[in-house]
Amino acid sequence: MATKKTTKGTAVGRPKKAAGLGTPSAGRKVTAKLAPSEDEIRKKAEEIYHERIARGEYGTAQDDWHKAEQLLKGSTK
Repeated sequence: MATKKTTKGTAVGRPKKAAGLGTPSAGRKVTAKLAPSEDEIRKKAEEIYHERIARGEYGTAQDDWHKAEQLLKGSTK
């Protein structure tokens, strides 16, 4: 759009946009998925351990840890 001048000499036209406005993500909350902390993995592994023992299944702490990591990271391995 071309800028027009009014009789008083001020520019009239499309206003300038502030930085970051008008982009597709403007106004939306963006969250990045962070890797789970060691403490979060430990707690999940403990839950998995208790569930596994309640079912009477064999497994190791290492198996529980790896399963907890996969679940918390959203991996489908």
